[in-house]
Amino acid sequence: MCGRFNVTDDPYMHALLDSLGVNLGRLPIRTSNDIAPTDTVSIVVSNGKETVLKDACWWLLMHHEDGRIRPLTKYASFNTRSDKLNVKGSAGFDAFRKTRCIIPASGFVETQQGNAYAMDPVGSAIAFGGLFRHWIDGTTGQEVLSCSIVTLPPHPKIAPYHAKSMPLILPLNPEVQRKWLDCPAANVGELEEMLSPQLPLPISVTPIEKASVRNAIGESVHLAAD
Repeated sequence: MCGRFNVTDDPYMHALLDSLGVNLGRLPIRTSNDIAPTDTVSIVVSNGKETVLKDACWWLLMHHEDGRIRPLTKYASFNTRSDKLNVKGSAGFDAFRKTRCIIPASGFVETQQGNAYAMDPVGSAIAFGGLFRHWIDGTTGQEVLSCSIVTLPPHPKIAPYHAKSMPLILPLNPEVQRKWLDCPAANVGELEEMLSPQLPLPISVTPIEKASVRNAIGESVHLAAD
């Protein structure tokens, strides 16, 4: 995944959040046509009783700098590779077991050989499988959350647009999505089946000007769901 996605406040996004039991009255979802690494995004987390929206920095690894919590940009951590989730000492090892989240999106961008493609779901929003971590800001004493999107090897249908990886797109099944959020650490092996390349929803692929400019420059291609 190249590092760009977008969030639109539309019926598809509301349907996804409703299926997760999120009450939008508490914290409106953040919207943007161009979300980039280190931006603040909305994530869905579970506290064991309810699912809620939280703000998080789209960059998993943070550090103290001038008394504040800031992204540790020495290491790229806006994505977490699935093959690192079970490697002790990796950035995502503990988070995969204890603090998983869903990152709602309306679409994302992939790039290949200098070309950029808008990947837009047909008739739904996207639930990215993600991880998050807690930090305490040394200046304000406030909790800060950070997050990353789990990435998988590319699905054969995605590979022509990005041959290295694809984001973990959770199926449009509230039970599966809740399992991603709530599965206890002792049973984390049950999530392994989600970590194989899959395309659980249809995707419209459109060539665009560049990753940060979603102006169409070609005809769209339809990728059917598995």
